[in-house]
Amino acid sequence: MASNKKFATWAVSLTNFLDSSCIVAGASGLTLWTSALKLDNFQVGLLGALSANAFGSAIGALIGGHLSDKYGRKVIYTYDMLVYMLGTLIVVFSMNFPMLLAGFIITGIAVGARVPASWTYISETSDEGNRAKNIGISQFSWSMGPVIIFVAGTLLAPLGLLGNRILFALLTLIAFIAWLLQRGLDESQEWVEQKQKEKETGERPHPYKDLFSNAVSVKSVLFLIGVYMFWNLVAGAMGFFMPFVYETVGGLSNLQANLLQAVLWIFTALAGYFGFAMYGDKVNHRGFYFVGAAMAVISWLILTYVGMSWTALIAFVVIWGISAGIGAQAWYALWATELFPTKYRAGSQGVMFFVVRGSAGIWSIFFPLILQNMGFKAAGTFMIGLLVVSLVIGTLWTPKTRGKSLDEITKERYGDSEK
Repeated sequence: MASNKKFATWAVSLTNFLDSSCIVAGASGLTLWTSALKLDNFQVGLLGALSANAFGSAIGALIGGHLSDKYGRKVIYTYDMLVYMLGTLIVVFSMNFPMLLAGFIITGIAVGARVPASWTYISETSDEGNRAKNIGISQFSWSMGPVIIFVAGTLLAPLGLLGNRILFALLTLIAFIAWLLQRGLDESQEWVEQKQKEKETGERPHPYKDLFSNAVSVKSVLFLIGVYMFWNLVAGAMGFFMPFVYETVGGLSNLQANLLQAVLWIFTALAGYFGFAMYGDKVNHRGFYFVGAAMAVISWLILTYVGMSWTALIAFVVIWGISAGIGAQAWYALWATELFPTKYRAGSQGVMFFVVRGSAGIWSIFFPLILQNMGFKAAGTFMIGLLVVSLVIGTLWTPKTRGKSLDEITKERYGDSEK
Protein backbone atom coordinates (compact mmCIF):
# COMPACT_ATOMS: atom_id res chain seq x y z
CA MET A 1 0.00 0.00 0.00
CA ALA A 2 2.79 2.42 0.94
CA SER A 3 4.61 1.72 -2.32
CA ASN A 4 1.38 2.32 -4.28
CA LYS A 5 0.90 5.69 -2.55
CA LYS A 6 4.52 6.60 -3.27
CA PHE A 7 4.05 5.74 -6.94
CA ALA A 8 0.85 7.79 -7.03
CA THR A 9 2.63 10.81 -5.53
CA TRP A 10 5.40 10.75 -8.14
CA ALA A 11 2.95 10.06 -10.99
CA VAL A 12 0.68 12.96 -10.03
CA SER A 13 3.71 15.19 -9.44
CA LEU A 14 4.42 15.03 -13.17
CA THR A 15 1.51 17.47 -13.40
CA ASN A 16 3.59 20.09 -11.60
CA PHE A 17 6.57 19.35 -13.84
CA LEU A 18 4.46 19.97 -16.94
CA ASP A 19 3.04 23.18 -15.44
CA SER A 20 6.37 24.90 -14.88
CA SER A 21 7.95 23.40 -18.01
CA CYS A 22 5.44 24.86 -20.43
CA ILE A 23 5.73 28.31 -18.79
CA VAL A 24 9.51 28.32 -19.19
CA ALA A 25 9.41 26.79 -22.68
CA GLY A 26 6.98 29.48 -23.78
CA ALA A 27 9.00 32.31 -22.26
CA SER A 28 12.32 31.04 -23.61
CA GLY A 29 11.00 30.90 -27.17
CA LEU A 30 9.12 34.19 -27.13
CA THR A 31 11.78 36.20 -28.96
CA LEU A 32 12.09 33.45 -31.58
CA TRP A 33 8.34 33.37 -32.24
CA THR A 34 8.24 37.18 -32.28
CA SER A 35 10.88 37.28 -34.99
CA ALA A 36 9.51 34.41 -37.06
CA LEU A 37 5.87 35.52 -37.03
CA LYS A 38 6.65 39.26 -36.91
CA LEU A 39 4.57 39.79 -33.78
CA ASP A 40 3.88 43.27 -32.43
CA ASN A 41 4.01 44.26 -28.74
CA PHE A 42 0.27 43.74 -28.26
CA GLN A 43 0.45 40.18 -29.62
CA VAL A 44 3.45 39.39 -27.41
CA GLY A 45 1.55 40.76 -24.42
CA LEU A 46 -1.44 38.56 -25.25
CA LEU A 47 0.75 35.46 -25.35
CA GLY A 48 2.14 36.27 -21.92
CA ALA A 49 -1.18 37.26 -20.36
CA LEU A 50 -3.18 34.26 -21.66
CA SER A 51 -0.49 31.61 -21.12
CA ALA A 52 -0.03 29.06 -18.33
CA ASN A 53 1.72 31.74 -16.30
CA ALA A 54 -1.35 33.95 -15.96
CA PHE A 55 -4.96 34.11 -17.17
CA GLY A 56 -4.95 30.80 -19.06
CA SER A 57 -4.19 28.76 -15.96
CA ALA A 58 -6.38 31.06 -13.84
CA ILE A 59 -9.44 30.19 -15.93
CA GLY A 60 -8.45 26.52 -16.02
CA ALA A 61 -8.17 26.34 -12.23
CA LEU A 62 -11.63 27.82 -11.76
CA ILE A 63 -13.06 25.16 -14.07
CA GLY A 64 -10.93 22.22 -12.97
CA GLY A 65 -11.30 22.77 -9.23
CA HIS A 66 -15.09 22.61 -9.41
CA LEU A 67 -15.10 19.60 -11.76
CA SER A 68 -12.66 17.78 -9.49
CA ASP A 69 -15.01 18.16 -6.52
CA LYS A 70 -18.07 17.18 -8.55
CA TYR A 71 -16.81 14.29 -10.68
CA GLY A 72 -13.63 13.16 -8.91
CA ARG A 73 -9.92 13.84 -8.89
CA LYS A 74 -9.25 11.01 -11.35
CA VAL A 75 -11.53 12.50 -14.02
CA ILE A 76 -9.15 15.43 -14.33
CA TYR A 77 -6.17 13.12 -14.90
CA THR A 78 -8.05 11.01 -17.44
CA TYR A 79 -9.13 13.84 -19.72
CA ASP A 80 -7.22 17.01 -18.91
CA MET A 81 -3.83 15.64 -19.94
CA LEU A 82 -5.27 15.03 -23.41
CA VAL A 83 -6.21 18.72 -23.60
CA TYR A 84 -2.66 19.64 -22.55
CA MET A 85 -1.23 17.47 -25.34
CA LEU A 86 -3.54 19.14 -27.85
CA GLY A 87 -2.27 22.55 -26.78
CA THR A 88 1.41 21.66 -26.95
CA LEU A 89 0.98 20.00 -30.36
CA ILE A 90 -0.70 23.14 -31.72
CA VAL A 91 2.35 25.12 -30.57
CA VAL A 92 4.68 22.59 -32.23
CA PHE A 93 2.96 23.03 -35.60
CA SER A 94 2.05 26.73 -35.32
CA MET A 95 2.39 28.59 -38.60
CA ASN A 96 0.78 31.89 -37.59
CA PHE A 97 -0.20 33.97 -34.56
CA PRO A 98 -3.77 32.61 -34.12
CA MET A 99 -2.42 29.04 -33.98
CA LEU A 100 0.29 29.98 -31.49
CA LEU A 101 -2.15 31.90 -29.30
CA ALA A 102 -4.62 29.01 -29.37
CA GLY A 103 -1.86 26.60 -28.33
CA PHE A 104 -0.80 28.85 -25.44
CA ILE A 105 -4.39 29.32 -24.24
CA ILE A 106 -5.32 25.62 -24.42
CA THR A 107 -2.12 24.59 -22.66
CA GLY A 108 -2.66 27.24 -19.99
CA ILE A 109 -6.24 26.17 -19.30
CA ALA A 110 -5.15 22.52 -19.08
CA VAL A 111 -2.37 23.40 -16.63
CA GLY A 112 -4.71 25.38 -14.40
CA ALA A 113 -7.38 22.69 -14.40
CA ARG A 114 -4.94 20.06 -13.14
CA VAL A 115 -3.22 21.97 -10.34
CA PRO A 116 -6.05 21.93 -7.73
CA ALA A 117 -6.77 18.28 -8.47
CA SER A 118 -3.13 17.23 -8.19
CA TRP A 119 -2.41 18.93 -4.85
CA THR A 120 -5.74 17.71 -3.47
CA TYR A 121 -5.13 14.13 -4.59
CA ILE A 122 -1.62 14.07 -3.12
CA SER A 123 -2.85 15.45 0.21
CA GLU A 124 -5.87 13.14 0.44
CA THR A 125 -3.78 10.03 -0.26
CA SER A 126 -1.14 11.00 2.32
CA ASP A 127 -0.99 10.26 6.04
CA GLU A 128 -0.65 12.92 8.73
CA GLY A 129 3.03 12.03 9.05
CA ASN A 130 4.01 12.46 5.39
CA ARG A 131 1.61 15.01 3.90
CA ALA A 132 4.21 17.80 3.73
CA LYS A 133 6.75 15.30 2.39
CA ASN A 134 4.52 14.37 -0.52
CA ILE A 135 3.65 17.99 -1.25
CA GLY A 136 7.41 18.64 -1.17
CA ILE A 137 7.93 15.93 -3.78
CA SER A 138 5.41 17.68 -6.03
CA GLN A 139 7.33 20.93 -5.51
CA PHE A 140 10.57 19.16 -6.40
CA SER A 141 8.95 18.00 -9.63
CA TRP A 142 7.69 21.54 -10.31
CA SER A 143 11.22 22.91 -9.81
CA MET A 144 12.87 20.33 -12.05
CA GLY A 145 10.75 21.41 -15.01
CA PRO A 146 12.62 24.70 -15.60
CA VAL A 147 15.99 23.02 -14.94
CA ILE A 148 15.42 20.48 -17.71
CA ILE A 149 13.86 23.03 -20.08
CA PHE A 150 16.69 25.54 -19.59
CA VAL A 151 19.33 22.84 -20.19
CA ALA A 152 17.47 21.41 -23.19
CA GLY A 153 16.85 24.92 -24.51
CA THR A 154 20.55 25.72 -24.31
CA LEU A 155 21.42 22.55 -26.23
CA LEU A 156 18.73 23.24 -28.84
CA ALA A 157 19.50 26.97 -29.16
CA PRO A 158 21.53 26.55 -32.39
CA LEU A 159 18.37 25.24 -34.08
CA GLY A 160 16.51 28.50 -33.48
CA LEU A 161 12.71 28.26 -33.63
CA LEU A 162 12.90 24.56 -34.51
CA GLY A 163 14.54 24.03 -31.12
CA ASN A 164 11.55 25.58 -29.34
CA ARG A 165 9.16 23.43 -31.36
CA ILE A 166 11.16 20.38 -30.25
CA LEU A 167 10.82 21.50 -26.61
CA PHE A 168 7.04 21.50 -26.91
CA ALA A 169 7.15 18.14 -28.69
CA LEU A 170 9.14 16.82 -25.71
CA LEU A 171 6.47 18.16 -23.35
CA THR A 172 3.82 16.36 -25.43
CA LEU A 173 5.71 13.09 -25.02
CA ILE A 174 6.11 13.55 -21.26
CA ALA A 175 2.42 14.44 -20.98
CA PHE A 176 1.52 11.22 -22.81
CA ILE A 177 3.64 9.21 -20.35
CA ALA A 178 2.00 11.05 -17.43
CA TRP A 179 -1.44 10.28 -18.88
CA LEU A 180 -0.62 6.56 -19.09
CA LEU A 181 0.57 6.54 -15.47
CA GLN A 182 -2.20 8.68 -14.00
CA ARG A 183 -5.19 7.05 -15.70
CA GLY A 184 -4.44 3.85 -13.78
CA LEU A 185 -4.55 5.49 -10.34
CA ASP A 186 -7.33 4.80 -7.87
CA GLU A 187 -9.79 7.55 -7.00
CA SER A 188 -9.22 9.46 -3.76
CA GLN A 189 -10.92 7.56 -0.93
CA GLU A 190 -11.71 10.86 0.81
CA TRP A 191 -13.70 11.99 -2.25
CA VAL A 192 -15.46 8.60 -2.59
CA GLU A 193 -16.58 8.74 1.05
CA GLN A 194 -17.78 12.34 0.67
CA LYS A 195 -19.90 11.40 -2.36
CA GLN A 196 -21.33 8.42 -0.48
CA LYS A 197 -22.26 10.74 2.39
CA GLU A 198 -23.97 13.15 -0.01
CA LYS A 199 -25.90 10.26 -1.55
CA GLU A 200 -27.10 9.06 1.85
CA THR A 201 -28.08 12.50 3.17
CA GLY A 202 -29.34 13.99 -0.08
CA GLU A 203 -26.94 16.92 0.31
CA ARG A 204 -26.20 18.90 -2.86
CA PRO A 205 -23.14 21.07 -2.19
CA HIS A 206 -22.87 24.30 -4.17
CA PRO A 207 -19.26 24.89 -5.28
CA TYR A 208 -19.12 28.55 -4.26
CA LYS A 209 -22.13 29.16 -2.02
CA ASP A 210 -20.83 26.72 0.61
CA LEU A 211 -17.33 28.17 0.39
CA PHE A 212 -18.26 31.83 0.76
CA SER A 213 -21.14 31.40 3.24
CA ASN A 214 -18.83 29.92 5.88
CA ALA A 215 -16.79 32.43 7.90
CA VAL A 216 -14.00 29.92 8.58
CA SER A 217 -13.60 29.19 4.88
CA VAL A 218 -13.63 32.87 3.93
CA LYS A 219 -10.88 33.61 6.47
CA SER A 220 -8.86 30.68 5.09
CA VAL A 221 -9.27 31.97 1.53
CA LEU A 222 -8.10 35.45 2.50
CA PHE A 223 -5.15 34.06 4.48
CA LEU A 224 -3.97 31.77 1.69
CA ILE A 225 -4.36 34.41 -1.00
CA GLY A 226 -2.32 36.75 1.20
CA VAL A 227 0.44 34.18 1.60
CA TYR A 228 0.57 33.04 -2.03
CA MET A 229 -0.53 35.96 -4.19
CA PHE A 230 2.01 38.52 -2.96
CA TRP A 231 4.83 35.98 -3.26
CA ASN A 232 3.65 34.82 -6.68
CA LEU A 233 3.56 38.37 -8.04
CA VAL A 234 7.33 38.33 -7.56
CA ALA A 235 7.88 34.74 -8.67
CA GLY A 236 5.62 35.11 -11.71
CA ALA A 237 7.41 38.24 -12.90
CA MET A 238 10.74 36.48 -12.35
CA GLY A 239 9.65 33.46 -14.35
CA PHE A 240 8.80 35.56 -17.38
CA PHE A 241 11.08 38.62 -17.13
CA MET A 242 14.17 37.64 -15.13
CA PRO A 243 16.38 36.73 -18.11
CA PHE A 244 15.38 40.10 -19.62
CA VAL A 245 16.38 41.87 -16.37
CA TYR A 246 19.73 40.06 -16.25
CA GLU A 247 20.47 41.08 -19.83
CA THR A 248 19.23 44.69 -19.84
CA VAL A 249 20.14 45.75 -16.29
CA GLY A 250 23.04 43.42 -15.52
CA GLY A 251 24.56 43.35 -19.00
CA LEU A 252 24.66 39.55 -19.17
CA SER A 253 24.47 37.55 -22.38
CA ASN A 254 21.41 35.43 -23.11
CA LEU A 255 23.41 32.28 -22.38
CA GLN A 256 24.62 33.64 -19.03
CA ALA A 257 21.09 34.71 -18.08
CA ASN A 258 19.62 31.30 -18.89
CA LEU A 259 22.38 29.47 -17.04
CA LEU A 260 21.78 31.65 -13.96
CA GLN A 261 18.11 30.74 -14.06
CA ALA A 262 18.94 27.06 -14.43
CA VAL A 263 21.21 27.20 -11.37
CA LEU A 264 18.50 29.05 -9.42
CA TRP A 265 15.98 26.32 -10.19
CA ILE A 266 18.45 23.61 -9.20
CA PHE A 267 18.69 25.18 -5.73
CA THR A 268 14.89 25.42 -5.63
CA ALA A 269 14.53 21.74 -6.48
CA LEU A 270 17.13 20.67 -3.90
CA ALA A 271 15.56 22.84 -1.19
CA GLY A 272 12.10 21.54 -2.04
CA TYR A 273 13.20 17.93 -1.63
CA PHE A 274 15.88 18.05 1.07
CA GLY A 275 14.24 20.96 2.90
CA PHE A 276 10.46 21.02 2.69
CA ALA A 277 9.88 17.33 1.92
CA MET A 278 12.31 16.13 4.59
CA TYR A 279 11.36 18.49 7.41
CA GLY A 280 7.88 19.85 6.67
CA ASP A 281 6.25 17.13 8.80
CA LYS A 282 8.82 17.36 11.60
CA VAL A 283 9.57 20.98 12.54
CA ASN A 284 7.54 23.98 13.70
CA HIS A 285 5.66 25.39 10.71
CA ARG A 286 5.73 29.02 11.83
CA GLY A 287 9.52 29.11 12.18
CA PHE A 288 10.06 27.12 8.99
CA TYR A 289 7.81 29.43 7.00
CA PHE A 290 9.50 32.54 8.42
CA VAL A 291 12.98 31.32 7.42
CA GLY A 292 11.95 30.75 3.79
CA ALA A 293 10.04 34.03 3.55
CA ALA A 294 12.88 36.01 5.16
CA MET A 295 15.40 34.52 2.73
CA ALA A 296 13.23 35.67 -0.17
CA VAL A 297 13.25 39.25 1.17
CA ILE A 298 17.02 39.16 1.76
CA SER A 299 17.71 37.91 -1.77
CA TRP A 300 15.84 40.84 -3.32
CA LEU A 301 17.46 43.33 -0.96
CA ILE A 302 20.83 42.13 -2.29
CA LEU A 303 19.80 42.28 -5.94
CA THR A 304 18.13 45.68 -5.61
CA TYR A 305 20.55 47.61 -3.43
CA VAL A 306 23.92 45.84 -3.77
CA GLY A 307 23.84 45.69 -7.56
CA MET A 308 24.44 43.05 -10.20
CA SER A 309 28.06 42.14 -9.68
CA TRP A 310 28.75 38.44 -10.04
CA THR A 311 29.04 38.10 -6.26
CA ALA A 312 25.61 39.68 -5.77
CA LEU A 313 24.07 37.65 -8.60
CA ILE A 314 25.36 34.37 -7.21
CA ALA A 315 24.17 35.29 -3.70
CA PHE A 316 20.75 36.17 -5.12
CA VAL A 317 20.46 32.95 -7.11
CA VAL A 318 21.43 30.76 -4.15
CA ILE A 319 19.32 32.54 -1.50
CA TRP A 320 16.22 33.01 -3.64
CA GLY A 321 16.56 29.48 -5.05
CA ILE A 322 16.57 27.94 -1.57
CA SER A 323 13.79 30.21 -0.34
CA ALA A 324 11.55 29.26 -3.27
CA GLY A 325 11.95 25.57 -2.45
CA ILE A 326 10.81 26.00 1.16
CA GLY A 327 8.71 29.11 0.66
CA ALA A 328 5.19 30.32 0.01
CA GLN A 329 4.16 28.04 -2.86
CA ALA A 330 4.99 24.85 -0.96
CA TRP A 331 3.15 26.10 2.13
CA TYR A 332 0.20 27.23 0.05
CA ALA A 333 -0.02 23.81 -1.62
CA LEU A 334 -0.02 22.16 1.82
CA TRP A 335 -2.36 24.51 3.68
CA ALA A 336 -4.82 24.90 0.80
CA THR A 337 -5.52 21.17 0.95
CA GLU A 338 -5.74 21.10 4.75
CA LEU A 339 -7.95 24.07 5.60
CA PHE A 340 -11.13 23.14 3.66
CA PRO A 341 -13.62 20.24 3.80
CA THR A 342 -13.48 17.52 1.16
CA LYS A 343 -16.65 18.69 -0.60
CA TYR A 344 -15.03 21.91 -1.83
CA ARG A 345 -11.34 21.28 -1.20
CA ALA A 346 -10.36 21.43 -4.87
CA GLY A 347 -12.94 24.07 -5.77
CA SER A 348 -11.60 26.45 -3.13
CA GLN A 349 -8.13 26.02 -4.61
CA GLY A 350 -9.54 26.79 -8.04
CA VAL A 351 -10.93 30.10 -6.78
CA MET A 352 -7.68 31.05 -5.06
CA PHE A 353 -5.51 29.97 -7.99
CA PHE A 354 -7.73 32.04 -10.28
CA VAL A 355 -7.09 35.13 -8.15
CA VAL A 356 -3.37 34.44 -7.78
CA ARG A 357 -2.59 33.71 -11.43
CA GLY A 358 -4.99 36.40 -12.64
CA SER A 359 -3.25 39.01 -10.50
CA ALA A 360 0.07 37.77 -11.90
CA GLY A 361 -1.26 38.46 -15.39
CA ILE A 362 -2.14 42.03 -14.45
CA TRP A 363 1.19 42.56 -12.67
CA SER A 364 3.05 41.26 -15.73
CA ILE A 365 1.68 44.27 -17.60
CA PHE A 366 2.81 46.82 -15.01
CA PHE A 367 6.20 45.36 -14.00
CA PRO A 368 7.91 46.11 -17.36
CA LEU A 369 6.46 49.64 -17.28
CA ILE A 370 7.85 50.27 -13.78
CA LEU A 371 11.18 48.80 -14.87
CA GLN A 372 11.32 50.99 -17.96
CA ASN A 373 10.03 54.27 -16.52
CA MET A 374 11.23 54.17 -12.91
CA GLY A 375 14.28 51.92 -13.11
CA PHE A 376 15.25 48.58 -11.60
CA LYS A 377 15.73 49.91 -8.06
CA ALA A 378 12.11 51.07 -7.95
CA ALA A 379 10.88 47.78 -9.44
CA GLY A 380 13.01 45.82 -6.97
CA THR A 381 11.65 47.85 -4.06
CA PHE A 382 8.11 46.99 -5.15
CA MET A 383 9.13 43.31 -5.16
CA ILE A 384 10.57 43.57 -1.65
CA GLY A 385 7.36 45.15 -0.38
CA LEU A 386 5.27 42.32 -1.84
CA LEU A 387 7.50 39.69 -0.23
CA VAL A 388 7.32 41.42 3.16
CA VAL A 389 3.51 41.31 3.04
CA SER A 390 3.59 37.56 2.34
CA LEU A 391 6.10 37.05 5.16
CA VAL A 392 4.00 38.92 7.72
CA ILE A 393 0.70 37.23 6.82
CA GLY A 394 2.11 33.70 6.80
CA THR A 395 4.11 34.14 10.00
CA LEU A 396 1.37 35.78 12.07
CA TRP A 397 -1.45 33.41 11.12
CA THR A 398 0.36 30.08 10.58
CA PRO A 399 -2.26 27.31 10.97
CA LYS A 400 -1.56 24.52 13.47
CA THR A 401 -2.03 21.45 11.28
CA ARG A 402 1.22 19.49 11.66
CA GLY A 403 0.74 15.87 12.70
CA LYS A 404 -3.05 15.93 12.23
CA SER A 405 -5.15 14.03 9.72
CA LEU A 406 -7.37 15.92 7.28
CA ASP A 407 -10.44 14.69 9.20
CA GLU A 408 -9.03 16.01 12.49
CA ILE A 409 -8.23 19.40 10.95
CA THR A 410 -11.70 19.67 9.40
CA LYS A 411 -13.48 18.75 12.65
CA GLU A 412 -11.40 21.27 14.61
CA ARG A 413 -12.24 24.05 12.19
CA TYR A 414 -15.79 23.23 11.06
CA GLY A 415 -17.22 20.84 13.66
CA ASP A 416 -18.38 17.23 13.38
CA SER A 417 -20.91 17.95 10.63
CA GLU A 418 -18.22 18.42 7.99
CA LYS A 419 -15.67 16.02 6.57
